[in-house]
Amino acid sequence: MTARAADRARYDRATAHLDAPVAIVDLEAFDANADDLVRRAGGKPIRVASKSVRCRTLLERVLDRDGFAGIMSFTLAESLWLARSGFDDVLLAYPSADRKGYAELTADPKLAAAVTVMVDDPAQLRLIDEAREGGTEAVRVCLELDTSLKLFGGRVRVGALRSPLHSPAQVAEMARAIGRAPGFKLVGIMAYEGHIAGVGDAISGRPLRSRAVRLMQATARKELAQRRAEVVRAVRAVEPDLEFVNGGGTGSVQHTAAEDAVTEIAAGSGLYVPRLFDNYTSFSGRPAALFAQPVVRRPGVGVVTVLGGGYPASGAAGADRLPVPYLPEGLSYDPQEGPGEVQTPLLGSPADDLLIGDKVWFRHAKAGELCERFDTLHLVEGDTVTASVPTYRGEGHTFL
Repeated sequence: MTARAADRARYDRATAHLDAPVAIVDLEAFDANADDLVRRAGGKPIRVASKSVRCRTLLERVLDRDGFAGIMSFTLAESLWLARSGFDDVLLAYPSADRKGYAELTADPKLAAAVTVMVDDPAQLRLIDEAREGGTEAVRVCLELDTSLKLFGGRVRVGALRSPLHSPAQVAEMARAIGRAPGFKLVGIMAYEGHIAGVGDAISGRPLRSRAVRLMQATARKELAQRRAEVVRAVRAVEPDLEFVNGGGTGSVQHTAAEDAVTEIAAGSGLYVPRLFDNYTSFSGRPAALFAQPVVRRPGVGVVTVLGGGYPASGAAGADRLPVPYLPEGLSYDPQEGPGEVQTPLLGSPADDLLIGDKVWFRHAKAGELCERFDTLHLVEGDTVTASVPTYRGEGHTFL
């Protein structure tokens, strides 16, 4: 029996009492992935990206482990909810226009001490001030550095369109703008290198593209390490008491941790290891989060149909954004239909061994987005479900 076949047998036994659709997290794999992130971080603390987990129980579990400290959140409403739930170090990774949330933040000393918000434009400071409604608490702010690689005089850009702050001078000027604005305290810098951390460099069947990605990433790492150090020096000249410099992502943990200017690493997807992280040379993890759909039809030889399953992930539309049938091995989508809103045909010889009601296990393309589909995660240890815990959705929260 292969390791994957053994996993399938365990998951089927563990969830025999549960009807599909059902989502699980294999805690042995989850903990092993957490250990690997800590090893790669080389002693620098890892701030957990909540958008990749979206389950308070699992956030608490990983933050109880040595090597992890703090949360990187994705909306202001989520940040305030987490702070009220007892998480005392929450960095909001994206600028917000949530005026109601800012009014709550600036009116509550506990929330203001626990939550740091992201800015990259003086207009965002003005929006916060206009939203205060009498709130007088100082707002902790973090500056985001644009990490994109610009080539040929800026005519070619590689990287996400995020912050407008690219050069040390631009970031330092924004730091001075914060210093001139009463009611704000600059505490950190964040730089997420998505083109390095979030792009696979070992693409199956595409050796030339893989080589090109590795060359791009090596060039981008070198350029960013130098520029990030210059940015940190420029900002510390304005605000010497900077508390943290955050960088990284699951795919670049060890490279970013090697930079002296970086004080902490951001990661989250590496805990679940969704399918988008199968194509990396920098690390290999164990799939920890899966979902199962039930077989509801047997249309013919070599075909079964499962209920639902059309759960595409965000990003540019493409086959890499689709879940993949994982267990039993050897199933694939019908190219005429793909994963459907209500039903999904699956092709392959393993289909002939599946009965009505059997489970087919899938892996989602991106980590936490699976939790937007399920209100419960069943935590598996060995061949037993030892707990069933709510996702954000299960607690009544869909923040985006």
